[in-house]
Amino acid sequence: MVEVSAERFAQLVGEALDEIPEELAKLMDNVNVFVDDTSPPRGLLGLYEGVPLTEREQYGGMVLPDRITIFRRAICADCADDDDVREQVRVTVIHEVAHHFGISDGRLHELGWD
Repeated sequence: MVEVSAERFAQLVGEALDEIPEELAKLMDNVNVFVDDTSPPRGLLGLYEGVPLTEREQYGGMVLPDRITIFRRAICADCADDDDVREQVRVTVIHEVAHHFGISDGRLHELGWD
């Protein structure tokens, strides 16, 4: 387990989001990213909740934003050092953003993003 402050962890999430290529980042629509310090279900490092871009038809109006949650305690508990935390945050953010774009867990597995 590695202890990373909430502020530093949020910074790592921001850095991971900044790594998303601009052409893709511009396509992200109506989604918020949060860091959660509570303990998620076992083995869950991140969670996407919403309607993927590929499934939106006439999306608009008063629809709540999609939500990506990155679980700080779960990631820190799963890592051996700061470099591991940085890499796991990056992988988790990319994984959850991929869900926003409609990429399934199965496809992510095929692409090597377990």
